[in-house]
Amino acid sequence: MEARVRTVVVWAAAVVVVAVTGAAAGTGRWTVATAVASFAGGVAVALGVLRRGAVARRAEVARLTELVDRRAEQVAALSHELRTPLAMIKGSADLLLEGSPGPLTAAQERFLTVVDHQCTQVIGLCESLLIQAKIEAGIFTPRPERIDVSVVVRDVVTAMRPLSAQRKQRITLDTPQVTRRLPADPMLLAQAVTNLLSNASRFTTVGGNIGVRVTTIDTGVCVYVSDDGAGMDRDQRRRLFQRFATGRPLADGTGLGLVITKTIVELHGGSIMVDTTSMRGTTFLFTLPWEDE
Repeated sequence: MEARVRTVVVWAAAVVVVAVTGAAAGTGRWTVATAVASFAGGVAVALGVLRRGAVARRAEVARLTELVDRRAEQVAALSHELRTPLAMIKGSADLLLEGSPGPLTAAQERFLTVVDHQCTQVIGLCESLLIQAKIEAGIFTPRPERIDVSVVVRDVVTAMRPLSAQRKQRITLDTPQVTRRLPADPMLLAQAVTNLLSNASRFTTVGGNIGVRVTTIDTGVCVYVSDDGAGMDRDQRRRLFQRFATGRPLADGTGLGLVITKTIVELHGGSIMVDTTSMRGTTFLFTLPWEDE
């Protein structure tokens, strides 16, 4: 605001100088009334320009906000339209795999497993798109509770172990028995850890190992998720946390999981980092701060 006021004064002063110069050139006389009138006119012109600029900026902000809201609505509608039939397909596949309608041949079971797995992936993609659209539209905010991060992480690992076992992968867990509680949204935190574990499982070889660790530091809690997969080179590392860029070769992901994880961590006032070397695995770690005293 001070900068704008200075601009107005300079502009008005310039108008006065022009008026004085013109008066001197024309009549050789210049009065105080002429100067005051010129200064007032210059201020009025400058303020008019500023007002028009402010109105234009408000209109542009309103237009962009409307576009973001419209995009969020479109993504939400598309996500709903996709999830509903996919959920029905997945439910039917699950019933067939359970053998409710009758026994399956080995080939039928194999094909149904593929159908079930692909449905799960696309449903997860729909959820990720919906969350990201809500975050960008500013209509998605954390609902913090005082939670033990170790408990949330243990629950996620327990849920993920059967899926990792399908690829003969082993998840090891190292957490304190009790961790000082901090304010966080438990559902969002579970989503972030799930995304990192899914990412690690995707890029770890069959029969590989995934390590999860929770530690406390001076400023908060740190969560590590490590894999012994192929790792990443510098270019692949640079493309991390970009939508629809997984950062890894031959990847079948969209990169949305890491984008959402980063957003969730930052919404909680934390930060996320990665330590990776080509052919030597990858470690993602994120921090969550203690509550401000």
